[in-house]
Amino acid sequence: MAMAMAMAASSLTMAALVVVLLLPPSAAQLSATFYDSSCPNAAATVRASIRQAVSRERRVAASLIRLHFHDCFAQGCDASILLDQTDSIQTEKTVLPNRSLRPQAFAAVDAAKAAVEQACPGVVSCADILTLAARDAAVAVGAPTWNVRLGRRDSTGTNPTEANADIPLGNSNLDRLISSFARKQLSVRDMVALSGAHTLGQAQCFTFRNRIYSNRTDIDAGFAATRRRQCPQSGGDSNLAPLDLVTPNSFDNNYYRNLVQRRGLLNSDQALFNGSSTDAIVTEYSRNPQAFASDFGNAMIRMSEISPLVGNGNGIIRRVCTAIN
Repeated sequence: MAMAMAMAASSLTMAALVVVLLLPPSAAQLSATFYDSSCPNAAATVRASIRQAVSRERRVAASLIRLHFHDCFAQGCDASILLDQTDSIQTEKTVLPNRSLRPQAFAAVDAAKAAVEQACPGVVSCADILTLAARDAAVAVGAPTWNVRLGRRDSTGTNPTEANADIPLGNSNLDRLISSFARKQLSVRDMVALSGAHTLGQAQCFTFRNRIYSNRTDIDAGFAATRRRQCPQSGGDSNLAPLDLVTPNSFDNNYYRNLVQRRGLLNSDQALFNGSSTDAIVTEYSRNPQAFASDFGNAMIRMSEISPLVGNGNGIIRRVCTAIN
């Protein structure tokens, strides 16, 4: 009996070792208990602040998830997206993929950071706060929670070139989407699940105008006609339309049901269901909300661990997220 227990323990140890070895070296240093001693109330403080922001405007949930995504896709999850322009820093905020990021999302992160700084000055990174904020915002509008591992440090610079090159645009086709996510070691299934964040939020007219005024066969005619009412062929560039027709402020799987009905608002949405290799995943998520919710959380974990800065000597802990100390 003792020998069997020892063998079982050895097998579990080996399995744990395999999991660690599969992680990138930097991500393997992250931990769910990272702040347990240095700032035990960090996660609760962020959660309370983000809940307040979402209660004021539910659309902030989508904006925070998107802000986290855009940060991680340019030189990793290091809060570089939060830095303002200075003589020595070229901000990522003004590059094309980031111009529609909402100030309300930046303000929500700043407020959460200020609250944490009051409790634990100079301890919790902006990168970790943004990661927690994205999770807490999603949960506040109906998403199931997922575990966030912490210990990221903040960058001292930005990479606008990578932001321009690697953040997918709304007119991206499937090949470009797959390529963009693959460069970040995210699978096709991760890509389809993360695209489900478009079950929340809205898009500006100029991002989908070409789609609703085209003669394409991958768009429902009634859907296109409805969208044209708020998006004329000229003018009205900032007019808004929901990415999810049915429940744009609640986390659910209606986004995928829209795609099956050819009612994806952006080209990059409908590209996921257009007679291609991802059709089966979209169909699965449209029928099985639990599968989508589970895969979304797991994909968010993987995305949040793209090239984090960890350990002393890598990055800093910014006291204000918009500037270097």
